[in-house]
Parts: sequence; structure tokens; C-alpha cells
Amino acid sequence: MISSIRGILKETGPSWVKIELHGFTIQLNVPSSLANGLDPVGQEVLLHTKLIMKEDEPQIYGFPTESSLQFFNMVTGVSGIGPRTALNLLSVRTINELTNAILSESAEAFIGIPGIGRKSAARIILELKGRLEKESLQLPSSSEEETNIHAVSALTALGYSISEARNALSRIESSPESELEEKVRLALAHLGGQN
Repeated sequence: MISSIRGILKETGPSWVKIELHGFTIQLNVPSSLANGLDPVGQEVLLHTKLIMKEDEPQIYGFPTESSLQFFNMVTGVSGIGPRTALNLLSVRTINELTNAILSESAEAFIGIPGIGRKSAARIILELKGRLEKESLQLPSSSEEETNIHAVSALTALGYSISEARNALSRIESSPESELEEKVRLALAHLGGQN
């Protein structure tokens, strides 16, 4: 099973990316928010992946974090929800927004997302609410997400690329409550160690 892919970004599309890996180029289906947020081609990227066989043709789905892959797996486990619809969900809403919508039984949050109607929204809520209440998805808190966004901005202002900044932040050991300055300092130490 392919759990992650690290390689050089070669090309991006509306909902896919091509990554060169040891002489091979692999196309992955990704949320459009990820495809639009990646650095220009030529940069190294790391994506957490899921391989799905569809009509005897393998399809690989890529995600920036383990929690987004975990959420994708949960949603595709809902009856009638396929990988493409699950990607649409993750393209339009953050995991925190989707989780809060499910836990608060807010079907309106799903309306307007391609492939999701009121019936499928109700089914997602019905099948996932109990599971989300019992299981602990490793979701970043909204404050942690905000801190990470500011940390990426600070690092890019210092001349690092978005992918370098995100990669450094994903590799540092920091608690969810870490302050912005602490995260930037640790990320800079990691980036300095690569030179």
C-alpha cells in the first residue's frame, strides 16, 4: 500500500498534480484547494496518499496532511459517497468546518458542494456524527491553523518558498499551543540545518 509520496512537482491541474519520483511521473487526484496552493513546478512535495482501484484502473489520491487523508477515508466509507465527491468536500471546506457541520448536524454547510444534495448531506451526518464523537481525528485547532498560516507568511517573507515553509513546519516538534514566534524559530532552525 502506498501511504505517502515525496517527489518533485512536475505539473498541476484543477484537481490533480504530477509528481516525479525516481524517474517515474505519477498523477495524483487532489483537492483543488491543494492544487492551487502548491509552489511552482520544480519544488519537492510530500503528499499522504490513498490508492483506489476503479474499473481496474488505479487512482491515487493525495492530501497535504494525515488528518485530511483520514477524513477522506471516513467520507468515502459513507454509502453513496465516492472519492470524487469526497475530494469536492475537501476542496470547498476545511476539515474543521466539515467536522463542526457534522457534529452540529448542519446540512446547510454541505449544500452547493458538487455531488452533495440534502439527502447525501443528511447521510454523511447520520453515518459520521457518532464516529466523530467516538474517534479522535488528529485535527488542528482553528487557533493552530491560524498560527501555521501566519508562520508560513513569516517564512515566505524571509525568502523561503511556500512548500519549504510548510515542509519545515510539518517536521518541527511543537505543541498545538505553541506561539507563532516559537514555530517560526523552530522552522528556521530546521531550514538552516538543511543548508
